[in-house]
Amino acid sequence: MTSDVEQPTAVSEALGYEQARDELIEVVRRLEAGGTTLEESLALWERGEELAKVCRRWLDGARARLDAALAEEAEAEADEDAP
Repeated sequence: MTSDVEQPTAVSEALGYEQARDELIEVVRRLEAGGTTLEESLALWERGEELAKVCRRWLDGARARLDAALAEEAEAEADEDAP
């Protein structure tokens, strides 16, 4: 059986945040619209879970970078204020 539902692959690891988010939005839209078979719905759900993980990794990475930058800034300010 063939389906236009993308199967989870290593390719999703290479997706940028915006790409993964946009595809996740489309997956949710299709699930909410209904009209798919159980097999297609499960495949969409699995793809959505994978895309959500990709988005979470991007957001976690961004948070880590922000935290590191803020820590460096605070350290630099503390060094400037030191006697």
